[in-house]
Amino acid sequence: MSEEATTPSARQVELLEAAYAYALTHGLADLSLRPLAAAIGSSPRVLLFLFGSKDGLVRALLARARADELALLDRFGPTGRKESIGLVRAVEEVWAWLAAPEHRPLLRLWAEAYARSLVEPDGAWGGFARRTVGDWLDALAGCQPPAERNSEQGATRRTLALAVLRGALLDLLATDDEARVTAAVRAEFDLLGSGGEESRRIR
Repeated sequence: MSEEATTPSARQVELLEAAYAYALTHGLADLSLRPLAAAIGSSPRVLLFLFGSKDGLVRALLARARADELALLDRFGPTGRKESIGLVRAVEEVWAWLAAPEHRPLLRLWAEAYARSLVEPDGAWGGFARRTVGDWLDALAGCQPPAERNSEQGATRRTLALAVLRGALLDLLATDDEARVTAAVRAEFDLLGSGGEESRRIR
């Protein structure tokens, strides 16, 4: 397949960004082409032409959401740092970003896509949750010192860190009780840090 056949047109990119903004407000579960098209200044026929089908549009929106996720992980990963920052500090920084109220629309969209991919593994949502877990584990691994990163204990600690972040995020989205959830996450930071040498380096 040629590069020209796979490169989206300017109009497709423009409509995808507009549809993504719409999805951040309205979600994806009950996405209907007609109201979406009306809201972004297009038509169902144009959207079907550009994205092939409603499922094609959903897949494009999920890819767009994942791009934001990867941008976040790059921001907190080891890129540009002289040394690994350690798992505890990485999780602290990630949680501060996740807990910020202005990020709730994006996080609700992630949570919706994650849950939907578990119950519709063969549809447009298929694989989103598994890819997300892999993305986060890879990013957290990059924040660990090499000796820890490549150990069984290191894999266990980053899996625990991800579980804490994901569970706390779901609680925060459900209750909006940032103070309570953050206090619990910080308590978990202390437990997580007590299991590794890195916690003594960053305190």
